[in-house]
Amino acid sequence: MSTLDWTWLGLGALAGAVASVLFFAGLAWGMRLALRTARPTPVLLLSAAIRIALLLGAGWLIAAQGPWALAGFALAFLAARFAILAIFRRPTTNEAR
Repeated sequence: MSTLDWTWLGLGALAGAVASVLFFAGLAWGMRLALRTARPTPVLLLSAAIRIALLLGAGWLIAAQGPWALAGFALAFLAARFAILAIFRRPTTNEAR
């Protein structure tokens, strides 16, 4: 039975949080670029392909460190995702009325 490796879990969580913030910052930037163009589909496809490739690459590097690092990465990515959505889904003052 393996023991919990707190160091790799923490490093994986740190990497997952950073990856999540960068992933959603890239999403916001890609959306802004796409909304400014007459043909947004190529911009959105390229943005998605780059973000997914970078996220998978980071996950692959973290997974090579062991299962605890990968677990920390995945948990932190999901936690940051839920936090980001909770912050940006709050209604504005006009929507609340």
